[in-house]
Amino acid sequence: MKKIILFFSLLAMLGGMSAPAFADEAAATAAPAAVAAPVADAAAAPAPVPDKGDTVWMMLSTLLVILMIVPGLSLFYGGLVRAKNMLSVLSQVFAIFALISILWVIYGYSLAFGDGGSLNAVIGDLSKMFLSGVTPSSTAATFSAGVVIPELTFVAFQLTFAAITTALIIGGFAERIKFSALLVFSALWFTFSYLPIAHMVWAAGGYLFAMGDLDFAGGTVVHINAGIAALVGAIVIGKRIGYGKEAMAPHNLPMTMIGASLLWVGWFGFNAGSNLEATGGAALALLNTIVATAAAAMSWMFAEWLVRGKPSMLGIASGAIAGLVVVTPAAGLVGPMGAIILGLIVGPICLWSVSGLKKMLGYDDSLDVFGIHAVGGIVGAIGTGIFVSPSLGGVGVANYAMMSQVTTQATGVLVTVVWSGVVSFVLFKLIDMAMGLRVTEEAEREGLDTSTHGERAYNI
Repeated sequence: MKKIILFFSLLAMLGGMSAPAFADEAAATAAPAAVAAPVADAAAAPAPVPDKGDTVWMMLSTLLVILMIVPGLSLFYGGLVRAKNMLSVLSQVFAIFALISILWVIYGYSLAFGDGGSLNAVIGDLSKMFLSGVTPSSTAATFSAGVVIPELTFVAFQLTFAAITTALIIGGFAERIKFSALLVFSALWFTFSYLPIAHMVWAAGGYLFAMGDLDFAGGTVVHINAGIAALVGAIVIGKRIGYGKEAMAPHNLPMTMIGASLLWVGWFGFNAGSNLEATGGAALALLNTIVATAAAAMSWMFAEWLVRGKPSMLGIASGAIAGLVVVTPAAGLVGPMGAIILGLIVGPICLWSVSGLKKMLGYDDSLDVFGIHAVGGIVGAIGTGIFVSPSLGGVGVANYAMMSQVTTQATGVLVTVVWSGVVSFVLFKLIDMAMGLRVTEEAEREGLDTSTHGERAYNI
């Protein structure tokens, strides 16, 4: 009897345990929407959390780009000018970096990456002016779905791009521009040339972005944009006194070498950082930044050796900069062999552009910003359309067709050349009429270090 009672008691217990399971199954069958709703809510509830590794990588990349500007670009440019203008170049680069940093957080970030509504094809809006709504908890998307980084990190990273682009321009008319006029031009050019081009190329809905223009880290936005402005400035302001008649050799090539080296190191943040994540894409961009630069340094060196009989240190350094420029739009999009080919091609082309082309057209681009950055940027932009092809080792893009992509790349180049050229010309002319662009002949002969800044780089 006890065994029978125990048996039925066990059956009752099992029945009580299994009943809810059947009830749940029935409910799920009868009302799938009711069960699905909490699942959907659960999936939508958690906000994306920035990956700490990606965040650290982007912060490091930001610091590397700052290294490119101060001291990298400062020393590279400073060594190339005459001793009497050394401090003027350092002051110009330093001041522009500070100026653009402030303007970027006031309105630059909002106009570059905001949604401009009916004007969104060309420029953003002012909804994030003074970084309104940008907090430590707000995030920015990366190239991978669901992966984010802190928006403040993205703001800081893009700030450095705006600053170095504007600072690059001064090489076109170094040793002869008024410091006050340069600051006014920098603020206006940043507003009316850099921000629209950056928005068109990199912002969702931008004209060139929508076309499928490929610019991984700034071939058009940075190098062509700045190079064209430098050329226009060199032409409008005019040649240096004694240009072509007096010796104007660089005063300190070891300093230029140090600056070039810092630029190369910092460029890893520029290119690999533009991947926005510490992934294989960043590794690809990093490797390409090494090999394209090395190839361009070698091709410039051997071309110069062949033509002039001697391989110069300045030539090797200039070739390296040309390689960094050419791989910028392609860094995370082409394979290492494609990057090497781009570097081999750009060296001789840029060597010709800073010598033959410059002499033929007769302009005085003091530090060859147009010849290296604009020309190298154009080669890189067009080359990206070719070597992004998977059959050539590139990562490929949706619906890729080489001729179509090259046409799109050429359109991006053309838009940037025309936009920057027109904006730069108008700004230089207006500033010249309002306050004058050029220092006096006496000040130029004395040197801008003492005539403008009241100090000397070397007290010997």
